[in-house]
Amino acid sequence: MNPLFSIGIKSLWDELRHMPAGGVWWVNTDREQDALSLMNQTLAAQQRQAKVAVIGMGNDPQKVIKLDEDHGPEKIRLFTMPDQEKSLSFFTSDLVCSLEPKNYLLILIGANNAWKNIPTSRLHSWLEKTNEWAIYHNCTLLVINPGNNNDQQSSILMSKYRTLFGLASLRYQSDIYLYDVAWWCNDKGISARQQLKLNQQDGLWQLAKQEEASVQPRSDEKRILCNVVVLEGAPALSEHWSLFDNNEALFEEARTCQAATIVFALTQNNQIENLARQIHTLRRQRGNNLKIIIRESQTSLRATDERLMLGCGANMVIPWNAPLSRCLTMIESVQGQQFNRLVPEDIATLLSMTQPLKLRGFQPWGAFCDAVSTMVNNPLLPPHGKGVMVALRPVPGLRLEQALTLCRPNRVGDIATIGDNRLMLFLSFCRVNDLDTALNHIFPLPIADIFTNRMIWFEDNTIAAELLKMRALSAEKWGKPLTTNNGVKKVVNVEHDGSVWRRTPEPCRLFSAVTERTS
Repeated sequence: MNPLFSIGIKSLWDELRHMPAGGVWWVNTDREQDALSLMNQTLAAQQRQAKVAVIGMGNDPQKVIKLDEDHGPEKIRLFTMPDQEKSLSFFTSDLVCSLEPKNYLLILIGANNAWKNIPTSRLHSWLEKTNEWAIYHNCTLLVINPGNNNDQQSSILMSKYRTLFGLASLRYQSDIYLYDVAWWCNDKGISARQQLKLNQQDGLWQLAKQEEASVQPRSDEKRILCNVVVLEGAPALSEHWSLFDNNEALFEEARTCQAATIVFALTQNNQIENLARQIHTLRRQRGNNLKIIIRESQTSLRATDERLMLGCGANMVIPWNAPLSRCLTMIESVQGQQFNRLVPEDIATLLSMTQPLKLRGFQPWGAFCDAVSTMVNNPLLPPHGKGVMVALRPVPGLRLEQALTLCRPNRVGDIATIGDNRLMLFLSFCRVNDLDTALNHIFPLPIADIFTNRMIWFEDNTIAAELLKMRALSAEKWGKPLTTNNGVKKVVNVEHDGSVWRRTPEPCRLFSAVTERTS
C-alpha cells in the first residue's frame, strides 16, 4: 500500500492536504521563518512509522528542526546541499547513494531566495527530471521555497501543472496568513485557485473559522472593485461596487477574486512598472475570468506602456480624456468577457519590450545598424510598430557634423548617426503620423531650415532592406561628431522645456588674467 503524507496545516481538508507517494509538490513562502515553521509542522503531521528525510540547502537542518517526542516520525534522515545552482544536477543521484527513496517523504528546504537567480529553463528542466525520478522511485518530494519574490516564482511555475502535483504559496499580511493554492492534485481529486485564511496559535497554523465549512465560493462575477479616483468623487454606484483608496489595497483584495472586474487608476508615470507587476500577478494567479481595467487620470501612458499593460493581462486601458460616462460604458462592455491572450510567465520578458533599445543620442554607424536590426528582429514586438527610421540631408552650406550638434534626442531608444552625407535617426516606438511632432522636439530649429529633404522607413521589411544598404557603406564614409579642444562632443546649449526650445545661459569670462597694480 502506498504511503500518504500530509502538509502541516491543521484542519485543512484532505483535497488540499494529502501528498501521496510519487510526485513533487512546491510551496513558496514570503519569509524564511514561515518556511521553517511549515517544515516543522509538516514533520509533526507524519505518522510514527513514516520514512522521512530533510535536505537543507545552504544550512544544517539539524539546527532548525524542532519536534517534541509525541509527534512526527521516529527517525528523520538529514542531509545538506550547497546553495548553488550546479548542486541541483546531483540532487537525486546523491540521495540514491545514501538511502533507498522508495516510500519516502523528502522535504527540500531552500535557502532564502535560493531559486531567484536560476534561469527559468534550467528550473523547468530540473523539475521535469526530478518528477520522473520521484514517480519511478515512488517517493514524495516537497519543496519549500522562502524568498521575497513569491509572486514571480509562482508565475514561473504556473505552467508546470504536468510536472508539479501541487503549487501553493503562504503569504503573511499583518496578523493573518493567506494560503494561495494554484492547484493541488492527490487521491481526492484536483483543487485549484483557492485562497484560504490561516491563523497561527501556539506556533501552529490552522484554518480560520470562516474557512472551515467548505471551499470558498467563486460567485463574484458581478463584483466591481475600483480605485476611488476612477469615479471622480462619485459614490459607489450599487451594492456590487467596492471602492479602495489606493491600488495596493485594491490589488490585495483582487487576489481573492475569480471573475470580478478590477479597475485600477493610473495617475503618474512612476506607477507604471509596479502596476504592470500587479496586473501580471493577478492574471497569472487568478485566471482568465478576471476583468482588469486601467483608467488614466491624466496623460501618462505612451504607446509602449499601454502595450505593456495589455501584454501583462489587462483587458482594457481607458484614456485620460474619456469622460466618466464613457468610462462607465467601457467598464460595462467587458462584462462576460474572458481573457484569451497569452501572458508570458516571466514579467521580465514583458518589461524588456518597453525599452529593448537602451541607447540614446549619437551612435557610430555600425552600432546604429546593429541596434536597429536588433529592434526590428525582436519577436516580442508587434510587426511594423518598432519605430520610424529617417534619413535627413542638410541644406547647402551646413556641414553634416554641424547638423548633428542640433540633434538632441530626449527619449531612451532614440538614436542617431551620420554618414554618406545623411543624418540617420531611429525613433523607437514612434508612429509615422507623429514624426513631425517628434522631430520638433529633437531639433531646436525648424526642420525645413536645417534639411533639404528626408526619407522615411516605418515598416519592418523596408527598414531591414535599408539596413543592408547601410552596412555596405565603407568605414571611410562614416561620420564623427564635432569635438572641442578637450575632446568633448560639441552641442548647442539649448534645452526643451516641454513646449519650445530655450537656450541655456553660459558663464563667460571677460578677461583671462588680471594685472595687479604694484606700488
